[in-house]
Amino acid sequence: MKIGLLHTTDAAGPPEDPVLAQLEDALHGRGHETFRAVVTEEVEPLISQLRREAPDLVFNMAEAFGGKSALESNVAALLNLLGLRYTGSSPSGLMVAGDKALTKKILSFHQIKTPQFATVFRGALDSVGDLNFPVIVKPPQEDASLGITAKSVVHDIKQLLEAMDGLQKEFKSPVLVEQYVEGREFYVGVLGNASVTALPVIELDFSKFPSDKPRIASYAAKWGDDGEGAGAEFAGTESVFPTGLDAELAGRMQAVAVEAFEALRLRDYGRIDLRVTDAGEIFVIEVNPNCYLEKSGEFARAAERSGLAYPALIERIVELASARYAR
Repeated sequence: MKIGLLHTTDAAGPPEDPVLAQLEDALHGRGHETFRAVVTEEVEPLISQLRREAPDLVFNMAEAFGGKSALESNVAALLNLLGLRYTGSSPSGLMVAGDKALTKKILSFHQIKTPQFATVFRGALDSVGDLNFPVIVKPPQEDASLGITAKSVVHDIKQLLEAMDGLQKEFKSPVLVEQYVEGREFYVGVLGNASVTALPVIELDFSKFPSDKPRIASYAAKWGDDGEGAGAEFAGTESVFPTGLDAELAGRMQAVAVEAFEALRLRDYGRIDLRVTDAGEIFVIEVNPNCYLEKSGEFARAAERSGLAYPALIERIVELASARYAR
């Protein structure tokens, strides 16, 4: 099978995402032919390349368009217009999951617990829930924890207004104000379509986190120092397979993850982020379609724990996508 690896580039980041080479190795080992195609704001060269190469399948790893995460769904829409088969979620799935406020509305409709929230933009309120401090303030259409810092968790009106003002100036978009849920944070990978299964649970361990910072997966905690001396947040977090986790609780988390994946009509694979209170209440805090597939990342590690080594995982995603188009 001829497979195109569709990806975006980040001028501020490394010249090459390591997952590209990892995917190539995995696919070549399974007998596939591959080529790379990059998404830029100039779409004509991309369209010409895809038509010339005529891939049997496109492995869609594009996470943005023109540097904007909110436009990610348009890349899948372009593939639809070109009549190409591709891995991962549809434009509608990417658009819905990419809007945290819309995601929460759909989850609430399906009676899947998610923290109470409100959206605010230039004084206008939408979806105002029964909120109490502390709350967490975040941009609703950014991923990778962009815009989320230790100052995002606020405890009074003054802090709330300051946080909202800063985000509206930076992102020029509505602000999501969400009830802060104190508890443990877990990631559950999901794989499948007609028959969806959840991978083993991974926990974001905050045991070494700075004691004066709220325990959240901020941008600094995920990616390193944000320029304000936040390197300790990155050093203080670790994704681990939790020991001693109650089997009943783990099963409930996996069930919630599958329910969220299906409620948003996602496809092939994804990752669901959860917060669990001391009382065992499970809240969905984020849904990640087409989640990152780096070999040492949470999703691939969970797949390996379930018995799917990396090459087998990538082949499974190819099989799931191909089967959708064979119906």
